[in-house]
Formats: sequence, structure tokens, C-alpha cells
Amino acid sequence: MAKLTQGSQSQIELTIVPTPTIRTIATKNNQHSLLIVVVQRIKESLRSILSRFHAGYFRISLSLGGQALLWKTLIEPIDVDDTDTIRHVLRMFHPTAFLALWFLALVTLILLSFLYILRCLFFTKMVKVEFLNHVGVNYLFAPWISWLLLLQSAPFVAPKEVSYLVLWWIFAVPVVALDVKIYGQWFTKGKKFLSTVANPTSQISVIGNLVGAQAAANMGWKECAVCLFSLGMVHYLVLFVTLYQRLSGGNRLPAMLRPVFFLFFAAPSVASLAWASIAGAFDTASKMLFFLSLFFFTSLVCRPALFKRSMRRFNVAWWAYSFPLTVLALASTEYAQEVKGGIANFLMLLLSALSALVAICLTVFSLLNPKMLLPDNDPIASLHIDSPIS
Repeated sequence: MAKLTQGSQSQIELTIVPTPTIRTIATKNNQHSLLIVVVQRIKESLRSILSRFHAGYFRISLSLGGQALLWKTLIEPIDVDDTDTIRHVLRMFHPTAFLALWFLALVTLILLSFLYILRCLFFTKMVKVEFLNHVGVNYLFAPWISWLLLLQSAPFVAPKEVSYLVLWWIFAVPVVALDVKIYGQWFTKGKKFLSTVANPTSQISVIGNLVGAQAAANMGWKECAVCLFSLGMVHYLVLFVTLYQRLSGGNRLPAMLRPVFFLFFAAPSVASLAWASIAGAFDTASKMLFFLSLFFFTSLVCRPALFKRSMRRFNVAWWAYSFPLTVLALASTEYAQEVKGGIANFLMLLLSALSALVAICLTVFSLLNPKMLLPDNDPIASLHIDSPIS
């Protein structure tokens, strides 16, 4: 563009306007193609993850939520007259460590919940198959149990606050809704009689009611707590007898899911904690349930061959070891606080250290072997029908 200016001398300015070159156009096309490839790969990765993801992965949030509740219990203030040296030493742990653990459990649970919501949206058929599976349906309780555990261990929400009450209703109602669906199938007409579908993971439904009862008792809602406790314990007794008889349904559990046998002592451990919250003390009934859980724990530990096949290769089922150990350690903590004896304190310290060690090892294994968390031969995921993301 030429421009003539008047002055002492006539000057001509020549401005050259650059036009897109072939190289610039080619660069933009390459960037656009690269963006399409990246988006496509992300979409394929997400589809691969969601197709193999299932509710069983909430074992991880169960473990971390239980650990948060355990360490909150260990470091919380105790009576001034209490001469328990171990509890006073544990109180010396900086609360920042507990806060970090609680936020880790919260972030993990939010991530798992987000992935499962995406699975429900884009892989509806798989979710339906999971709901109809005799193992997968029990893990639908796990996310709500995890939220209830985080609610009880929350450092910013007190049981008497309105927010605690609202959150309890949000997390407890789905548990009761699943109870109506699953328990109703056990004694009404249908193909899913308890004798044919009962397996160790069925105890997760019982744990859901007991954890809800404990959270309700902390609020002072004794009637709701007793209601959920009775609902869980009655079905636990029926389930326990069925599993003890080793009917045909109990033999349908895949070998790699053998770690869920630890749920045998998780249910009575949570029951002892729930009843202690309702009664206001770790009384005789709580002690009986705690001793029963100790017996089951000892029986399983003395039979390592039972878990030999499941331990050949790391998978998400290993996380089933952590939560039962954590609630057993929680029950031992309440027992030691009530009894105030040397043996009780040693038992509390041993179980707490063991549960923490197992949780740390599982976390490290998961971080070092992330691909092994989504195996192609998962016994639950292999039952699902593939459905593409649209």
C-alpha cells in the first residue's frame, strides 16, 4: 500500500501486508490433525478404562476411608485420667498427616465415583449386567459405605451439624434402597434365592447397614441406628448360616477373588463398632462380636493356601485385604479403650500397624503397577457386554 505525504520532501511509504504462505497453512493443518489424533486416543483410552471399570474398584476407597477413620480414632483426645501410654504416644502424631490421608481418600472416592457415573452413562448395558451378577451387585454398596466412612472421619463436619444430617440421608437412602432390592429377592419368588447366590461378598450389604447405623448413632438418632442395625444383623445371621453350610452358591466365587474371604471378620467387627455407638460403651455384646471377628481372622490367617492362587499376580482384588483389617483394628482400639490392659493395648497396636502396613503396600503396588489394576481377565468385567461411547 502506497501513501503520499506532503512536507519539505515528498516521501513514499510502501507497506507490505503479509499473506498466508503454503508453509503456514500446512502447519495449521498438521496441528489440527494432531489434535484430532490426540482426542481420538483419549476417547479410546477412556472407552477402554470404562469398559473394564466396575464397582469392585471401590475397594480402594473403602480401604482409605477406613484408614482415615482409624487414625482419627487413634489421635483423638482421650480422658485426662487415662494412663494408657500407647494412646498418648499415638496422639503425638501431627494432625496434618491425618488431614492428608483424609483428603487422599476423598479425592480417590470422587475420582472413582466420577468414573462410575461415566460408566453408567455410556456403558448402561454393562452396569445392568453388573447389577444382575451375584458378585458385582454387592459392590454397589461400596461407594455409599465409603462416603459414610469419610463422613464419620471428616475433620470439618461435626455429627450434630445440619450438613452431617443431610449428607447422612444422601448416603444412607441408597443403602436401604439396595436392601429392598437384594433382600427382597432372597425370600420372594425368583431365581436368585439366597442358597444359590450367597457368597462372601454378600456381607458387604450387611456392612452397609451397620456403617449407616454407626453414623446415625453418632448423630444421636438411636431409633434409626437400631433400625439399620437390626436390619443388617438379621440378614447377617441368615447369610452367615448359609455360607457356613457351603451350599452350591458359595462355590461360584472365582479363585482370584479369594481375598474377599476377609469379609468374614469385617462384618462382626463393624457390628461391634455399631453396637458400641448405639449403647454408648463397648459392652458385652460388642466384645462378643469382636472376639468372633478375631476368631475368623485367626482361622483365615492360618490357611494361607486358600489365597495362593489369588496372590500369583497383583490385581484390584488385593485391596479386599485392607478394609477388613482396618475395621478389625478399629474394634480393637475401642476394646483397648474399654478394657485398659496390656494385652488389649498390644492387640490394638499390632492390628493397627498391620492394617497401616497392608494399606501402604497396596498403595505402592497400585502406583507401580497401574496397568495391572485393569486386567483383561477380571472375573467381573469379563461378564460385561461391550458398548461404545457415542
